[in-house]
Amino acid sequence: MTIYIKPISLERPDFAGLLSGISVANGISKDDAAAIEDGMNHFAVLVLRDQQITDDQQYAFSEHFGPMEQATGDLDKSGTRRLSMKVNDISNLDEDGTVMAIDDRRRQFSLGNRLWHSDSSFKQTPSKFSILSARDIPASGGNTQFADLRAAWDALAPEIQKECMDKICDHSQLYSRGLLGFTEWTEAEVAFNQPVPQRLVRRHAGSDRLSLYLSAHAGAIHGQPMPEARIFLRELNEHATQHQFVYSHEWQASDLVIWDNRATMHRATRYDSEQVRDLHRTTVSDNAPTLQQPV
Repeated sequence: MTIYIKPISLERPDFAGLLSGISVANGISKDDAAAIEDGMNHFAVLVLRDQQITDDQQYAFSEHFGPMEQATGDLDKSGTRRLSMKVNDISNLDEDGTVMAIDDRRRQFSLGNRLWHSDSSFKQTPSKFSILSARDIPASGGNTQFADLRAAWDALAPEIQKECMDKICDHSQLYSRGLLGFTEWTEAEVAFNQPVPQRLVRRHAGSDRLSLYLSAHAGAIHGQPMPEARIFLRELNEHATQHQFVYSHEWQASDLVIWDNRATMHRATRYDSEQVRDLHRTTVSDNAPTLQQPV
């Protein structure tokens, strides 16, 4: 079957696409992977329906797009982890598969997924693609919203673009979780989450378009007082998450969604947290720190 991609929404025909013509469980060819990469360069978000897969099949599919990340961004790095370190556990379940208690520290930490963010922007070399598989979803809510940061850049006033152009921001989960009042960290967690520098403006390699690089993890701008930096980042986030730049994905069981973290932000929306929401994410790393990439 030939790969086919069509826009999901005529309102945003160049942002989210619906991809058909492959079975992730059966594996894909190099030509398939190249066609998907081309589709990602155009849309930045691709949705695949009816992909009933295992973690190993998801990981093998993801490897076609670059070096793989380990799941080091959450709090659970112990031997009792529910999933392997190859897969990020985007769920409200503990190691026994039970919905976490409301005061579970891991659950409080995971609320950061409801802030607009870019995956792994807190790592020296951030992520390229995220691939998220819906294994069990709540009856309602729990959507994932995506913001098009290339379109948001294009819509900025020229004087604001000029102001953004050479700025370097510090990213850390200490910043994003601090927005929620999550401030009780171990010494090891603080050491692991030291801020890393990232460009505020990036040139997206696949499309050659400029893009903002925003995230809840961004909490400081080099050379600016903290209040000045925070208000500027807040204004940019408010601009980039306006309705005209956002696609909201309503999950169906066995959906697989791929997005480009170099050109998007995303967030989960509210749902009944007593219901199971179980999604598994594999993450493809970018090829270099943003400061080493040409703008």
